[in-house]
Amino acid sequence: MNIFAFLSSLDTILYELMSWFVFFPITMWLLLREPLATMRYAEAQLKLEEDQQYLGTVSPPIMLILTIALLQVINMAVVGDNPIVRSRHGLSALVDDNISLFLLRLVLFGSFALILATRKVQRSAIDLDRQSLKPAFYAQCYAISPFALILGCGMDAAAHQHFYWQLGGLVAIAGACLFYGIVQIRWFQRELGQSFLRSFVDASVGMIASIATTISVGLLFR
Repeated sequence: MNIFAFLSSLDTILYELMSWFVFFPITMWLLLREPLATMRYAEAQLKLEEDQQYLGTVSPPIMLILTIALLQVINMAVVGDNPIVRSRHGLSALVDDNISLFLLRLVLFGSFALILATRKVQRSAIDLDRQSLKPAFYAQCYAISPFALILGCGMDAAAHQHFYWQLGGLVAIAGACLFYGIVQIRWFQRELGQSFLRSFVDASVGMIASIATTISVGLLFR
């Protein structure tokens, strides 16, 4: 391999990695402040040339990956080794380190984005295929990121021995679910141009299916 080409590729990779320290908090703040506008932005960026996409933010799939990575670091600092990693029962034997646990969490939270995106496309007037699913999936990767971070931190706090940490954790969990639910209802309402009640049903069906999938998979690792 040409040494200059190799160094050039390292330059690009290093800059991309370091830029995440700037654009990750910017993107997270936008998602917390204007979630629907940021989801709409995620879909609109896909219409641009690839080298012009997400110049001022982190792309949605990378945003979800970085959020789960941050959640993993926080969990390790607060709780230590996850019980799934320590367990050797059933499928838990497959999750024998923090990398495999990270991948499991990524799949579980990614299933929320996939299920809700699929629900939206199925309820629209377009056919479900790889091209029609991608914009909705990207929008949902943005939506799930703050939910996953707040929910994960809340669960870690709720597992703390101190009462006030537990109370704060429960408040964070409730707030995360309320925030995520409202965002989903408004997203279905805006995207499909339908009533609040119909959007509430669509969001509820998608979220219940996502939660059921997560619980079902989680039971396999007990």
